[in-house]
Amino acid sequence: MKQQSSQQRPYQEVGLMLRRMIAQKQYAIGKRLPPEREIAEMLNVSRTVVREALIMLEIEKLVEVRRGSGIFVINTPQDSASDASATNQCNDAGPFELLQARQLLESNIAEFAALQVTREDIVKMRQALQVEEQELVSDDKESGDMLFHLAIAEATHNSMLVELFKQSWQWRENNPMWIQLHSRLENTHYRKDWLSDHKQILATLIKRDAKAAKLAMWQHLENVKLRLLEFSDVDDINFDGYLFESWPLSEADA
Repeated sequence: MKQQSSQQRPYQEVGLMLRRMIAQKQYAIGKRLPPEREIAEMLNVSRTVVREALIMLEIEKLVEVRRGSGIFVINTPQDSASDASATNQCNDAGPFELLQARQLLESNIAEFAALQVTREDIVKMRQALQVEEQELVSDDKESGDMLFHLAIAEATHNSMLVELFKQSWQWRENNPMWIQLHSRLENTHYRKDWLSDHKQILATLIKRDAKAAKLAMWQHLENVKLRLLEFSDVDDINFDGYLFESWPLSEADA
């Protein structure tokens, strides 16, 4: 695959290549695309790039993922002008790119929050966890999750960090690829795991242990990423690499 331009991410280039193949009738409506592994080998890219490209085409309603059967073409592109339709969103980052950014941002926010946190901040975090627990019982929306992470950002008492967090969360909520991938989670067991992660983060903040808070947040978002990666491969949960790897904590931070 040619080197990506500054305006396109690797998954977008692969998505447009596959889109052109469909437009040129290399893959007709009703036909199954090759498995991710074969596409990755054919285009000399990682399977994660292919996976995100297929989500892009799924959002465009050009392909359909059928569990246990594969990925099938269900429509053909109408015109070349719509090639960029999936890349003109307010935020066109892939889900794993979003998670990498969150991991970098929020682990450092947690570290700083541990040094600035007040009793009132801790009360807000506890209230957010109560909301999470109530939503687990009622199988309701996940507002408690956002409230907890927001409370940590606010505990820095730095308005710029709070705004950076809010912006990153808004991008996630409005990102079609994130929504598509998140919808594949077939049960809510993961929410119990993430609630447990949140309690661990809160424990470190109560102790005002900055290094432990940073590590706990980093590990929480690592757990989120691993769960989403598990559900992102429609053919095989064993994948051969990441497009956006975790940013490792140094030994000094761990």
